Amino acid sequence: MQRLRPSTEGTAEDRGQVGIGTLIVFIAMVLVAAIAAGVLINTAGFLQSSAQATGQQSSDSTTNRIQVVSMTGGHFTGNSEVGVVNVTVKRAPGAGNVDLGKTTIQWIGPSGSYYQLAVGGADGNPDGRFVVSAVQDKDDSQPVLNSVEDRLTISLDLGESQEVTGATTFGEPLPEGETASLRISSPAGAMTTEEVVVPKTISGESSVML
Repeated sequence: MQRLRPSTEGTAEDRGQVGIGTLIVFIAMVLVAAIAAGVLINTAGFLQSSAQATGQQSSDSTTNRIQVVSMTGGHFTGNSEVGVVNVTVKRAPGAGNVDLGKTTIQWIGPSGSYYQLAVGGADGNPDGRFVVSAVQDKDDSQPVLNSVEDRLTISLDLGESQEVTGATTFGEPLPEGETASLRISSPAGAMTTEEVVVPKTISGESSVML
């Protein structure tokens, strides 16, 4: 009896075609994986850079603060009102350099809310402009606080009668016993808030602590 063998015609060719197809699919998968990996790496790098920048900005906005050393009032009007407020400031502990020329001050008092910029500082259309003078500044960095030893004074001129040379007046003088709020924002966005309190009597004084 003759044994029949299965036909092998075309088997090698079919296997070759399947192998080539598998290779093509494999190469395509490798290319897709490589492209995806590149996109992920670029995205991760971008997110890391953004996170670092955001973290630095957040750090600056909380650490690069201005600390108020003292506040005094002077140039009293005939109605016993404070016409000039002098705010002596320094860098807060751990803060970097702070440019008072780019600092914004918001004054909130009985006569309203007013925004102040430094004379010769940032461009804009503020309600008034304050003057910066040096109390202690060894390297003449004014208006920049670049040392823990620096002490600079911000002078705000209240009312219509100009008392501070170079400043732009705003608002109204503060009467005896009156209060106002002072919000100082550094260029990095760190804010310092202080209450300005005029003594109940300033008669006979040339300057008072606020």
